[in-house]
Amino acid sequence: MKYAIVGTGGRHQMFRDAVTQTHAETAELVGLCDVNQSRLALSAGKVPAKGGNGVATYLAEDFDAMLDEQKPDTVIVTVPDYLHDEYIVRALRAGKNVMTEKPMTIDLARLKRIIDVQRETGKKVTVTFNYRYSPARTQLKEILMSGTIGEITAVDFRWYLDRVHGADYFRRWHRYKDKSGGLLVHKSTHHFDLLNWWVGSTPKTVSATGKLDFYTPEMAVKLGLEGHGERCHTCPVADRCAFRMDLEADEPLKQLYLDAENDDGYWRDKCVFADDITIEDTMQVQAQYASGTSLNYTLVAYSPWEGLEVKFHGTKGELTHKHIEVHGVFAGGHRERCGAEDVEAMSTELHLAGELPKKLDVWTGKGSHGGADPIMLGYLFDPNGMPEDKYGRASDQVAGAWSILTGIAANRSIAAKGARIEVDQMLKEAGIVL
Repeated sequence: MKYAIVGTGGRHQMFRDAVTQTHAETAELVGLCDVNQSRLALSAGKVPAKGGNGVATYLAEDFDAMLDEQKPDTVIVTVPDYLHDEYIVRALRAGKNVMTEKPMTIDLARLKRIIDVQRETGKKVTVTFNYRYSPARTQLKEILMSGTIGEITAVDFRWYLDRVHGADYFRRWHRYKDKSGGLLVHKSTHHFDLLNWWVGSTPKTVSATGKLDFYTPEMAVKLGLEGHGERCHTCPVADRCAFRMDLEADEPLKQLYLDAENDDGYWRDKCVFADDITIEDTMQVQAQYASGTSLNYTLVAYSPWEGLEVKFHGTKGELTHKHIEVHGVFAGGHRERCGAEDVEAMSTELHLAGELPKKLDVWTGKGSHGGADPIMLGYLFDPNGMPEDKYGRASDQVAGAWSILTGIAANRSIAAKGARIEVDQMLKEAGIVL
């Protein structure tokens, strides 16, 4: 199977290495495409040599030429979120299947475009939700599928981003809602997808509140960072800022971004306390599902710890899972945080009515994202070598759509001062049929 990748920033590396190394017997990388020539060359240089002239590289304006000349079977889309629809649609219309990073897209107009063109072409769209493949999250699905806690009546779900990982969204392009959809779309697409998959249903009504509390100019003053610059690299107060990103000190980031700046002018280290940030850092969502399940969800992007807590309330009992992550994430890789030990702590508890709570042995795996990535990549690039997936973890354009619709509706609710949004009516008004 032949693959081409468009977008050679941090997120593409996992896919490139899976195609060219881990699954090289069943997959072949035939093209790389990006707006940035330096990043293109950097990525191409990391592809193992197999003879010939190496992998073909194309600038963004030559994307269609890449499809025509290299004839990939599948295009992997890892460009910024607001550009996903452009490349998904162009690939579909060229007769290619598509594999895309989450979120599939960021708003209703772009979503309609993808859904309509996929239906028109009949080609396959896969959204890569690696959280579904984490052994610990799959274990929760197994328990819920078995009916152990009965009918799922309500879910409390809290996700915490720490001041390493969380802050990183406020220095990149993600900090502009028109480019990422905000964290309720960009980040929460993972969480809402998990909820949809766990409970086997989709949201009917959504209401939300959201605000920017921490990553503000006022907070910079409170932290003694008056006179901060536009970016860390040239900031006059960087030496006393706990949020500094030193691109010079991290060779992979230096190569990927600092050394490539002259090509496209993209700064990877903008100040997290700038006055032009348009996304929220404190968000709470309430949703009602078609199944009758209700959801309370919180996302905070400046927590002192990183991880999640989820509790499923059922007619026979409760299922609770907590995962304390102690790392931050940069460019798709893991970094030790603030001197903490590089470990992860997970716990799952089952409490049935009339019984004492019982700690369960948590399913674990090896590899990034709690062992999720190697499993997902196996199903993506070598499905015949993987066991049948009884959990239905593969995600198409419909699952991709439902994963962002809660966030899109939540954004609409925030703009309307917490009004309840009817998801079906929102879809009808946008002309979207799922």
